[in-house]
Amino acid sequence: MTVQWREYAEQMALLARNLLAQESVQATLDEIATSAVRLVEGCDAAGILAVRKGRAVTLAACGDMVHESDRLQAEYGEGPCFDLARRKDGERVYRIADMREPQPTWQRFAAAARTLGVGSMTGVLLYTENDDFGALNLYGRRPGAFSKDIETAGWLLASHAAVALDSARTIDQLEHAMETRHAIGEAIGILRERHKLSEDDAFDVLRRISQHHNVKLRDVAQRVRTDRTDPA
Repeated sequence: MTVQWREYAEQMALLARNLLAQESVQATLDEIATSAVRLVEGCDAAGILAVRKGRAVTLAACGDMVHESDRLQAEYGEGPCFDLARRKDGERVYRIADMREPQPTWQRFAAAARTLGVGSMTGVLLYTENDDFGALNLYGRRPGAFSKDIETAGWLLASHAAVALDSARTIDQLEHAMETRHAIGEAIGILRERHKLSEDDAFDVLRRISQHHNVKLRDVAQRVRTDRTDPA
């Protein structure tokens, strides 16, 4: 292993700890994009793009050109980030060494990207065994900013990022579930005290209101806690 790769591996270890220390899923996404610009040589901007129900969604961005690039790909329905995020052709990585060269697959996007000042691009899918989180896309202003080694470097970064995202989402879901449980428990206590109900009957009141009004049970419980009003 060369000194350069050893230093990069050390940076990846620090990145992994930093990502796991973030307080939310969005903070983790933002830190991934920021870290890509900081750690990857030649990277002037970075973003994470996902495709939700056929629509391109920018999950995080570091650099002005990211939002505009994502917007163009959504408008044209083509582009390397867009295709990678929706797993077209099963690809997990792409690299455009020189945006000035013909790009038959993405002609309209390539022409527009050049006007944005994009000289080269590369991207890696953020995925774990069970989930895809979107594509991590790196932008260089000069052609040739990313060498062949970027595929390995990007894969290492994306692997750490995907694991951190999976962990952040799991923690977020657990915290949400705990908050929901706490809100419902407190609302049940309020109804029991106010109407002299059993625990089961108080919960049944919340459940029936939730179903009748097509409102989430947690929201009904939160209304009881906040307003201290009769949910009926």
